[in-house]
Amino acid sequence: MPLVPGSGPQPADRRARAAVAAMFLTNGALFANLVPRYPEIKAALGLDNATYGLAVAAFPAGAIIAGLGAGFMVRKLGSAQAAVAGTILTGLGVLAAGLSPSFGLLILALLLGGAMDAVTDVAQNAHGLRVQRRYGRSIINGFHAVWSVGAVLGGSMAAGAIAIGLPLGVHLGISTAIFATVALVALRFRLPGKDGDADDAAAGSRPDSRLRGAAASPRTLLILAALVLIAIGGTLAEDAGSSWAALYLSGTLGAPAALAATGFVALVGTQFVGRLLGDRMVDRFGQRMVARGGGVVIALGMGLALAFPSVPGTIIGFAAVGLGSATLVPAAMHEADELPGLRAGTGLTIVSWLMRLGFLASPPLVGLVADAVGLRYGLLVVPLAGLLVVLLAGVLHGRNTTRR
Repeated sequence: MPLVPGSGPQPADRRARAAVAAMFLTNGALFANLVPRYPEIKAALGLDNATYGLAVAAFPAGAIIAGLGAGFMVRKLGSAQAAVAGTILTGLGVLAAGLSPSFGLLILALLLGGAMDAVTDVAQNAHGLRVQRRYGRSIINGFHAVWSVGAVLGGSMAAGAIAIGLPLGVHLGISTAIFATVALVALRFRLPGKDGDADDAAAGSRPDSRLRGAAASPRTLLILAALVLIAIGGTLAEDAGSSWAALYLSGTLGAPAALAATGFVALVGTQFVGRLLGDRMVDRFGQRMVARGGGVVIALGMGLALAFPSVPGTIIGFAAVGLGSATLVPAAMHEADELPGLRAGTGLTIVSWLMRLGFLASPPLVGLVADAVGLRYGLLVVPLAGLLVVLLAGVLHGRNTTRR
């Protein structure tokens, strides 16, 4: 039923919110069940490091190849249906990767898993933003916090399976069955109707030009490009930290291995906290101020850590990166999904697709600079990404457009 202005979310909206949270949880958990078992797969197939690296790259490559088709799937099936279908197929791709008897089949399985993960990512965010419009306040960051919980859950499941000697196929089969079931149950509580229908538009304060068939203006396309760059800035900062934190702390700064691991833990921990607090911050201050503040935190936190290198300062710097990047991708997705003149799901699809370039570009970019002049200089990409966000945050909306 349509949201009556001033009435607040209805019981069906609250059930849909829980359903979307369940979708994010499953999406975070599925792939995380596979990652800790990569060394086992590498050893079983007798892969050298270069071949192994190529195989691992198949997952994000599949996501980029299929990413632009996600918007079509959302329009064709509906966002919730596309998210659940993508979840099931992602799980099957992960299971197939674990059971692959050859390098070629491993590549195909990871390509499938990555492609379906991209569909799920766009679709679950699209449905989450539908629910957010009916709530009349920001809730999207909370969904991304639940994704982080799912990733920790999946990794913990894998660690437990390894500890008790559970065979790879059995472990991944169980995880796929569990999270596919969770997704199917969640589907029962989705919002009714199609994405971008009249009820969704009535729940928001701004007219939805997609319903009128208006064409995207050059200004809309420029804003979309800026939103893509904001999302890439967030992924560059996040991935540079997660990929290089332990190596920089242990190699360049000489920290013990156990202490070096806390750089990544600090990043993901503060990112989770930032996402838990993000919705309240966005409602109070608006997307623009929160994103700009996040960019400043990234630039100053990591910039100072690199300018005055020390183990404690660097751990604090990575913690700043996690906190500053927490809301950037959700903000870009939210704004892109509401751009006038674009078909439902198009702006969200483009941002989700192109931001993955940040995950692909960051490791080789940092690595090339590190080989040439040292990892400390390679990590300058992190404060530069923060400055990029500060410069572009003006395209995001302020407080009044988020609180409805």
